[in-house]
Amino acid sequence: TATEIRCKEQSKGGLKFDVIIADPAGTPPKRCPSPTKTTSAENIEEKLKAAEERRLSLEANKMATLAAKLSKIEEASRKKDEQNSVFINQTKEALEQKMETHTEKREAYLTDIKAKLKDHLEGVEKSRVILEQQTLEVRSAVEEKLKSAAAHRDENIKKMLNRLKEHEEQVNKVRAGWQHKIEVLEAQLQSKMESVLTRKQQLEIENREKLRALNELRVSEIKQTLESIERQSEEKIKELQSKLDCAETNREKELEKRLEGVRKNVC
Repeated sequence: TATEIRCKEQSKGGLKFDVIIADPAGTPPKRCPSPTKTTSAENIEEKLKAAEERRLSLEANKMATLAAKLSKIEEASRKKDEQNSVFINQTKEALEQKMETHTEKREAYLTDIKAKLKDHLEGVEKSRVILEQQTLEVRSAVEEKLKSAAAHRDENIKKMLNRLKEHEEQVNKVRAGWQHKIEVLEAQLQSKMESVLTRKQQLEIENREKLRALNELRVSEIKQTLESIERQSEEKIKELQSKLDCAETNREKELEKRLEGVRKNVC
């Protein structure tokens, strides 16, 4: 029997496989041995020659390929050198042209600068001459003003000295007037101070008299108050004494009553 595999569903989502192994088969048939190839020296020589020819052919192909690549590289290098030489020549020509243009512009610029500098130096020289002339004029004018100012200064000094002298005289007059007024005021102040001192002494005497009278009045009032207090105290003492006597009498009477009651109870 051949090997069988049976499958059945045991539960939901689960499968069960049963494998039934078949009986072993018989012995396999023996293979026939392959016939051996006979190789000879001639065949080997031919194969070696063919292999050598193939190798030489491959090498020749490789050399041809390399030669083609080298020729392409040399051609590219030659073209690149030509392009570089053309670029260098063009760049050199452009630089030479620019240098010539720059040289021309520089010479024109220097010529213009020299002309402007010459004009400027001429203007500076003219300005210097004018400035020197103006300086001389100003110096002469200043010297004249200084001379006139010196003369005016002397006159002004004299006038100022006269004014100072007049002012000093006026100050002395005012000082003398104020001195007299101060003396009068000092005399008035002295008299007022003397009158104030006299009035002060009178007030002190009056205050002393008033204070003495007030003290006497207070002493008499205090004496009267003390006497009234003593009288009131004596009256209160008498009243208390009478109350004590009455209380003592009542207490004795009460004791006698109690003694009589006790005696009666004893009998």
